[in-house]
Amino acid sequence: MSSEAKLRELICTLAKSMFDRGLTGGSTGNISARTEDGGLLVSPTGTSFGRLDPGRLSRFDAQGTLIDGDKPTKEMPLHSAFYDTRSTAGAVVHLHSCHSVALSMMPDADEDNFLPPLTPYGIMKLGKVKLLPFFLPGDPAMGDAVRGLAGKRSAVMLANHGPVVAGKDIEAACNAVEELEDTARLAMLTRGLNPRGLTPEQVNQLVTKFDVEWDI
Repeated sequence: MSSEAKLRELICTLAKSMFDRGLTGGSTGNISARTEDGGLLVSPTGTSFGRLDPGRLSRFDAQGTLIDGDKPTKEMPLHSAFYDTRSTAGAVVHLHSCHSVALSMMPDADEDNFLPPLTPYGIMKLGKVKLLPFFLPGDPAMGDAVRGLAGKRSAVMLANHGPVVAGKDIEAACNAVEELEDTARLAMLTRGLNPRGLTPEQVNQLVTKFDVEWDI
């Protein structure tokens, strides 16, 4: 099996895993990954994470031209913005995960550092998550907002919509977006209970030890 065929299968396997666990439902969410030749494999528009077909993924060449597969997701501006501004981005995942969306609707949500420091892994895998305002689905302005961050964030939260995370490869991106949802779930479960989170000193230790993008 070629490396691209393996990547196609992996994209569909990971997407179905997230769908089966309720991390995104119906035909929501989209996913993409870099190919060895610098192109992209992208989930088609209107498709379900639970039923992606490896052979029908949208295939772009290194110049960004669609060369094979079905019509891509309407959220391509989001994906392109991460690839164009973060040289380390090898994959991008966007979900409509319930708890992160709920947290984004809270009146005290922190725009610069969306996730509260509750566990080490939210910090280690995501750094600071930027909360972006609400945009209509498919609005190219979402991509513009990501470009405005100049590659300084690996993850953003679209208010009332869902998280978007870039990773070095497809597995890293999926692991990170799942960590974002898990942390948001913890935040919602403990909301109003005055949970004992990580101290600023503990956060700084994590940032230093694991070389986290933080003071940006």
